[in-house]
Amino acid sequence: MADIKPYTIAIDGQRLKDLKTRLSLAKFPDELDEAGWDMGAPLTDVKRLTKYWQESYDWKKAEGDLNKTPQFVTDIQCDGFDPLAIHFIHVRSKVQGAVPLLFIHGWPGHFEEVLRILKPLVEGGDGVKYPAFDIVAPSLPNFGFSEGPKKRGFAMEQYAETMNKLMLKLGYKEYVTQGGDWGCHISRSLAHLFPKYCKATLLNYDSADPPEFLKNPILALQHAITPYNSREQHGVGRSNWFEKEGKGYNLEQSTKPQTLGYGLADSPVACLAWIYEKLHDWTDSYPWTDDEILTWVSIYWFSTAGPAASVRIYYETAHNFDGRKNKIDRQRLREWAPVKLGFSHFPMDLQVRPSTWVRTLGPVVFEKEHSSGGHFAAWERPDDIVNDVREMFGKGGGAFGVVKGVTGYTS
Repeated sequence: MADIKPYTIAIDGQRLKDLKTRLSLAKFPDELDEAGWDMGAPLTDVKRLTKYWQESYDWKKAEGDLNKTPQFVTDIQCDGFDPLAIHFIHVRSKVQGAVPLLFIHGWPGHFEEVLRILKPLVEGGDGVKYPAFDIVAPSLPNFGFSEGPKKRGFAMEQYAETMNKLMLKLGYKEYVTQGGDWGCHISRSLAHLFPKYCKATLLNYDSADPPEFLKNPILALQHAITPYNSREQHGVGRSNWFEKEGKGYNLEQSTKPQTLGYGLADSPVACLAWIYEKLHDWTDSYPWTDDEILTWVSIYWFSTAGPAASVRIYYETAHNFDGRKNKIDRQRLREWAPVKLGFSHFPMDLQVRPSTWVRTLGPVVFEKEHSSGGHFAAWERPDDIVNDVREMFGKGGGAFGVVKGVTGYTS
């Protein structure tokens, strides 16, 4: 592991000066009278954030805070692609026999999301009261401080391959995962492609289809005759809202990412508005501070591959199927895989599905319904995620002892 090197985030003064210059030259659109969030990020909010970003926000303080957590970089090479320098957080527990846990972010998230769940999971009550975990939280290729490929075709298979090879390189022959959004899809890809290594997954995203009688007759019957509970009833409305009113970004990023990329790469205000809208709409009335928002967006603006690169995952996953080995598409992601599954259900996520739906994906050993929370669960509701991880992988949990030779406990 000699080529695994410590990493320090260090954005130079020239890039900071360039950002402030661009912010000072921002040209804003007008806005209709009584326009609201239904039309997108409000003008007054974006102007306020732009002004604060230019005049008062302290990236160097945020950078220093991020650098307090051990970070590393190492080259990972996928078959058919050049090696990529992958950035990641890695914190080993002091507890012998800690469970290796791979935290996988999505879009528009990043590695920072793990910070609110990291300490309690690593400490684990010293491996006596709760299980302890070794935590690995990478920046996905094209995100954060990881490099991105220059060749077309880097799709779901390659994201999974990168994550698996990173864990193996760190010495983890078996591991578990936690994630939502693309973290859900990549975890599902690991379950399909690398079940020898990925032994269990806790997801905070309900990406599933209704059970079919030919494939899941018992679940299909349960779905047909069992009324939805209150969570599931609410989930129908929330999921319908996303499909009708909240999914335009997905269509654009899945079809014309390069066109969108000109705005994201050239204009920090465009990058801010594009992401800020999701931080608002996808959370459960979470009280974002201006500093939180701007640190979140700045990680995209200062990212190694640039903010435009982050949206390519949508296009590549949806296209270029010909010749792809072990193709992972939307259909396969929603098929059964033999890896233990857990679900943390949050009411203001983007897809909030009935239990009978998610149980079509694999052997579900844990489910928990939460009364509040949205898409960025590790950031919004860190205590809930920590407790769910502990319950699923702790003594008496459905995935206790799933990684050979370690339980997270001292005895």
